[in-house]
Amino acid sequence: MLKTLKNAWKVDDLKKRIIFTIFIVFIFRLGNFIPVPNIDATALKELASSQTLLGFYDLISGGAFGNFSIFAMGVVPYINASIIMQLLNVIIPSLEQLSKEGQEGRAKIQNYTKYLAIAIGAVQAYGTYIIIYNAGAVKVDSMLNTFLIITTLVASSTFLIWLGDKITEKGIGNGVSVLIFINIVSRVPTMIAQVSVLYTGGTIDIVMLALFIVAVIALFVGTLAFSLGERRVPVQYSGRVSGTKQIKGQSSHIPIGVSSASVISIIFAMSVMNFPATLKEFFPGSKFFTLLVEGRWSIFRVNSFPYMIAYVVFVVFFAWFYTQITFKPDEMAENMSKSGGYVAGVRPGKPTEKYLERVLTRVSIISGLFASLVAIFPIVLEKYTSFKGLAFGGTVLFIMIGVAIDTMRQLESQLIMRHYEGFLK
Repeated sequence: MLKTLKNAWKVDDLKKRIIFTIFIVFIFRLGNFIPVPNIDATALKELASSQTLLGFYDLISGGAFGNFSIFAMGVVPYINASIIMQLLNVIIPSLEQLSKEGQEGRAKIQNYTKYLAIAIGAVQAYGTYIIIYNAGAVKVDSMLNTFLIITTLVASSTFLIWLGDKITEKGIGNGVSVLIFINIVSRVPTMIAQVSVLYTGGTIDIVMLALFIVAVIALFVGTLAFSLGERRVPVQYSGRVSGTKQIKGQSSHIPIGVSSASVISIIFAMSVMNFPATLKEFFPGSKFFTLLVEGRWSIFRVNSFPYMIAYVVFVVFFAWFYTQITFKPDEMAENMSKSGGYVAGVRPGKPTEKYLERVLTRVSIISGLFASLVAIFPIVLEKYTSFKGLAFGGTVLFIMIGVAIDTMRQLESQLIMRHYEGFLK
């Protein structure tokens, strides 16, 4: 990895891209410290540190929600819009056809995603305002101040989408992913400081600290290995005659990433599990939502045992669901048949489709189980240990590692094009 960065720095074009990315990141982090006017950020600390959807948003926004800076919403509206558009591609035939029209079709879908992100951002900004208003964080209660806060949040979120596009176009890596990665990394010193306070204050001893460090390292290494893992479906291609040439048969494989649905499944499950708690923030006086969220046996009571069981079930379900709609085993089997490919020992057509379904189901269940283990790790820490209120989430490990691997692969491909050797050697 370091060798790849060193070699990239020697290439003028890549050097300019790296410098440009660093410059954009500087502007981005600067915005995280510009507060929205007339907001008492101290009233939001409890919401920002909770193991809820708001706590997760604060984590991936680099603490911007807890400080309620102009980037408090981060790129969350764009993430939501991207997920919705992926699902709509499966449901709406015209969008599915558009996604198959190459670069031009994907560019149109990308534009639709941006427009949808702005609309979602407006709705989310209004919802965020209601939540902070109910939390007593709004200092000035007026229509003008409400308009100012909502407009600031929407405009800032749109600006971040534009910054992400510029990184993708002129920098290194996927722009939006890089911004999320930087936010998550910026929270690491906060987590270290929190653990240090627990240790110096006598809340934890040296043995507990050592076990925590070992557990985090093991989780990181496991997530890294899991993110790099893939299930390869072997495919044989028959020999054929093309004009006067005879093309020999060849072997290949279809790579299926083991962790391809991990992040999405956790986000979906987290959204479902925390939706009642979010509604309770909108209606703080509602007895129904209070009972639903705080009831003794409610699956929506945060950090309870039923909550963890339901969380695991939802993560596994959404991992299976997202894998099935993303890979589409029927289309995979049809495309293999058209190109003269087949899986050894499996007949083409429907049998191949069923075989691929079984493979995808196994992969998705394994993916969901590991993702759920990573997702509930912070909950177990919070409930059963002395490590309370840490700025740490299992989900962010998948995001950090995924973005780092993707960025390094892009750099590697650029270096290979320029006859450099990177970390693949």
